[in-house]
Amino acid sequence: MKEFHGRVIAPGYFKGEAAVTHHGFNTLASFQKSALNSRCKKVIVSDQNNPDLFGKNITGKALCLPMTIGSTTGGMIIQTVAARGIAPLAWLFSEPIDPLAASGIILATTWNGVKLVAVDNLGPDFLESVKTGDQVEVKEDGTVIVY
Repeated sequence: MKEFHGRVIAPGYFKGEAAVTHHGFNTLASFQKSALNSRCKKVIVSDQNNPDLFGKNITGKALCLPMTIGSTTGGMIIQTVAARGIAPLAWLFSEPIDPLAASGIILATTWNGVKLVAVDNLGPDFLESVKTGDQVEVKEDGTVIVY
């Protein structure tokens, strides 16, 4: 068990499975097929440039990432998949969150009433410690525990 402390962006409690990438997470490329297909019931990462998560289901999980990258549609894409109920429920950043990801998470919570949890500044050791499939617990104060 390892414990990390970060800055709370969107408060809340989460306990569940981690989906980890060590690469910048391109929101448009990753969510494109799921966000644009209203029949999709889960997000299967479609970004072929992300070898850590390509082809994996990240719906309802804790997305553990350094940062998001890509186009200015990033926030809208996050808000869209959250409104459809297929987004990762926790967003755990080793680096500072970018404004586009923050806006999508906040809009999903404010406009759609979707409870997303987000913590940033967890540090590089966080991504070295957590593995896809690990259980993580996120507390309201920004504490993240990796089991």
